[in-house]
Amino acid sequence: MSRKEFTVAVTGATGAVGDLMIRVLEERDFPVGDIRYLASSRSVGKVLKWKGEDVPVQELTRDSFSGVDIAFFSAGGGRSQEFAPAAVDAGAVVVDNSSVFRMEPDIPLVVPEVNPDDIAHYTDRGIIANPNCTTIIMIVALKPLHDYSRIKRVVVSSYQSASGAGAKAMEELKKQTRDWVSGKPFEGSAFQYPLLFNVIPHIDSFSENGYTREEMKMHNETRKMLHDDDINVSATCVRVPVLTAHSEAVSIETEREIHPEKARELLAEAPGVEVLDEPADNRYPMPIYTAGGDTCYVGRIRKDISTRNGLVFWVVGDQLRKGAATNAVQIAEILAEKYL
Repeated sequence: MSRKEFTVAVTGATGAVGDLMIRVLEERDFPVGDIRYLASSRSVGKVLKWKGEDVPVQELTRDSFSGVDIAFFSAGGGRSQEFAPAAVDAGAVVVDNSSVFRMEPDIPLVVPEVNPDDIAHYTDRGIIANPNCTTIIMIVALKPLHDYSRIKRVVVSSYQSASGAGAKAMEELKKQTRDWVSGKPFEGSAFQYPLLFNVIPHIDSFSENGYTREEMKMHNETRKMLHDDDINVSATCVRVPVLTAHSEAVSIETEREIHPEKARELLAEAPGVEVLDEPADNRYPMPIYTAGGDTCYVGRIRKDISTRNGLVFWVVGDQLRKGAATNAVQIAEILAEKYL
C-alpha cells in the first residue's frame, strides 16, 4: 500500500532554519508529494533543491497556500503574524517556529518527546507552535524526571552559541578569530560586545522584572508544556563563543528525592536523550559532540547538596536542529500519521 503524501510549504526557505528544515525533511523521508519554497521578493528567482531536483523560490504572499497541507514558518515573527492566518484559511496546518503564537492559550506548544498529545488541539486555530530552542533542549531532559517526581523549581544557566543569533553572528565570530590571529583589532555588530574571548549575559531584550525575554520564555514555555503553572523557572541566558549547540546547567528541586542513579536510568530510557556521564574518564556532554545531531546529551548528573530533593545536571543540544528544524518536522510527522 502506498503511503499518503502531502503538499508542503516552507516559508523563509532561503534562511538558515528554512534551509535546515528542507534538509531534515529529506533526511527523515517525510512523505512530501509536492514542495513549495516561499521567501521574500528578494529571493524570487533563486533555485533550491529537493531530492536532487530544482525547485524555484516563490514570493510569499497571502495567496501562496492554495492546496498546501502543512506550512512550515521559519521567516520570523512578523511574517508568521502576517501570513500564517492566510495559510490556515487556505486549509493548511501551520507549524510555526517564531515566538508570536507560543503563549496563545488555544495554540498548542509542542515538543514531541514531551507533550505529543497536545497536537490534537491544532484544530482550534490551525497552528502549532515550536518552542524556544533553549527551552526545548532543557525540557526533553526535564520530562522523564518530572514524570517520576514532580518538579517544583528549576534554576538554569544557559551557554548559548553564536548560531542562535543567526548566520551573520557565526560569521562574525569566525572573523573575530581570524582578526585576532592576524593581530588586527576586532569589532562586531551582531552582538552588543565582541564575543571572542568573552561571554555576554544578555540574550533578547530586558523585561521590567530584570529578566530578558529569552529567560522568561524558558519560564513560561516550561509551564505550558508540562501543564503545571506552579513550576518556577529562574533562567540566566548567556552568549558564549561557540559556533553551534547550546549548553545548559540545570538545577531542579522535586517533590521527592530522585537519586542520581535513578535519574540516569530515567534519562537513559527517555526519547531524544542520551546519557554521557562518566566523570572518572572525563566524558560529559559538549557542543562538539552534539553539533549537527538531533539528540540532547545529558551528563554531570549529581545531587544538589544545597537543597532538599535537589538534582543537578548538564544538557547540550544543537539548537538549530532539535531546537528548531527537527522539532518542527517531528511535529509534522505526528500530524501526518495521526491527524491529517
